[in-house]
Amino acid sequence: MLHHVEIVAPTDATVLITGETGTGKELLARAIHNLSARHQHAFVKLNCAAIPTGLLESELFGHERGAFTGAVSQRIGRFELANRGTIFLDEVGEIPLEVQPKLLRVLQEREFERLAVRARCARMPA
Repeated sequence: MLHHVEIVAPTDATVLITGETGTGKELLARAIHNLSARHQHAFVKLNCAAIPTGLLESELFGHERGAFTGAVSQRIGRFELANRGTIFLDEVGEIPLEVQPKLLRVLQEREFERLAVRARCARMPA
């Protein structure tokens, strides 16, 4: 396994580590991070199963002030915190279907947008 870590660590590849709970996936992710050019930057971890569905998108991508009730200030998400470093998404299979395309876009395009205020349509009086 460590041979595979040494092979993938110097690359910019996105790595999927699979295994049952308690098998050391985070240890492998940390080993990859520590042997990579990203080792001087942040190692950010997030257990996707531990975050309520309604908050996961904000946790991953951040949000702007007023994006939803309770968003009283701008918040940086985990992807932005991991900029130039490594993000470890534990239990990624628990991410809700509606968030998965946004996650895929981040992984493929390396771009994301914070949650922003949605425009509200008001009915004009006749």
